[in-house]
Amino acid sequence: MMKVNLTQRIWLSFIAIIVLVGLTITIIYPISIRGTLTDETYRIIEQEQARFANPFSDYFSPPQSELDFIERREAERSVGHLFLFDQLGTLRGEPIPPDEVLQEIVSNAVNQEGNRQRYELTYHGATLFYVISRIESDGEEAYQISYMWDTYRDLMVNRLWERLVYLMLITSALSLLPAIWLKRYLRQPLRVLGDRFEQIAKRNWKEPFRWEGDEDFQKLSDQFERMRQNLIRYDRSQKTFIQHASHELKTPIMVVKTYAQSVKDGIMPKDDLGQTMDVILEEADRMDKRVKDMLYFTKLDALKKETINLEELVFGALAFRIEERFRMQREDITFVIEGADLKFKGDSEHLQVLLENLVENSMRYAKDTIWIRAVDEGKNIAIIVKNNGEKIEEEDIPHLFDPFRKGNKGQFGLGLAIVRRIAELHHGYHEVLNEEDGVSFKITIPKS
Repeated sequence: MMKVNLTQRIWLSFIAIIVLVGLTITIIYPISIRGTLTDETYRIIEQEQARFANPFSDYFSPPQSELDFIERREAERSVGHLFLFDQLGTLRGEPIPPDEVLQEIVSNAVNQEGNRQRYELTYHGATLFYVISRIESDGEEAYQISYMWDTYRDLMVNRLWERLVYLMLITSALSLLPAIWLKRYLRQPLRVLGDRFEQIAKRNWKEPFRWEGDEDFQKLSDQFERMRQNLIRYDRSQKTFIQHASHELKTPIMVVKTYAQSVKDGIMPKDDLGQTMDVILEEADRMDKRVKDMLYFTKLDALKKETINLEELVFGALAFRIEERFRMQREDITFVIEGADLKFKGDSEHLQVLLENLVENSMRYAKDTIWIRAVDEGKNIAIIVKNNGEKIEEEDIPHLFDPFRKGNKGQFGLGLAIVRRIAELHHGYHEVLNEEDGVSFKITIPKS
């Protein structure tokens, strides 16, 4: 398939339009104009015929030769008249046509049912139009025959066709001007936009882009600018993620490396080898947990809302499993589960992680009680994890769910960011509420 650029498409479009218009006019115009001029020819004949209401006036001359009859073809609008008297079978009027023409005219006149009727015949390659009117003179039935050659019609068609050809040539030449203008009009902003995309491909998105003028190109430039801003934010967050990830992994790696080197040198940082190895294992576990969280967060970021596995869930099945998992970590905390019978649709694996992160976060701040609650809000269901710890500073609330945003007892800064992403994947949203007896983390998602 041949590839064409924008300029070639514009030229091809204009040429195609001109060709289509030309073909349409070439096919339809002759048919329509010939029909119109044929009607006009008959109208002229009938007008001329009406002028000779008295067929016995001195206007008519004796019949001439057959040559005079044929020469009338050269006249543009010359109308001839003949009168046929039925009883006598005689003709009077202008030059009498040849026998074969006369026989057809007489036959049509005798067999004519109406008072006036139009006819045409072909003679020597030309068309003769004639009108036969039945008249009555002195009680005698007669026929007035008025005729006209197609010379006038064909001459008018040729004249109009010549003018139309000239008009099409001029129009085609003038149409080049808007084609040239349209080419320049489209190429300039598209070329500028293409340069911008090339810069974006080179990861150079610092320079803003704004096109003033045409509304459509301005809208396109606004969309490009929003894309540029999103790329800047994504690049910034990516760099921040890498910085935080390297920082979070650097500390446990350094601890593991230092303790391992000490053991190799025969020095025990702790009281004995067992305690020293416990520190190494603890830091390895912390590093493993951070790596898993970062990988899971990256996985969630790549997911779309249409790709999560929705199934019917019972809230209690999730909540009691979470309670059993965390109850032994702090025996001084009481778990209160409410709304265990509520059913809704969601991704079991992701919602399990959501509750784990919310409960794990609450355990670091709770005094003695954590509530895990599900509330029916009509079309939505609210999942609430509340602890009776200290309230959160109001200026910190908008940033709690940002990646790597750690509180005063936080660990990696990804737990609540994962919660927010899972809520978004379920078409839901998150809230943090300071209450009189503690802090509530509320996740609202649709039931179905």
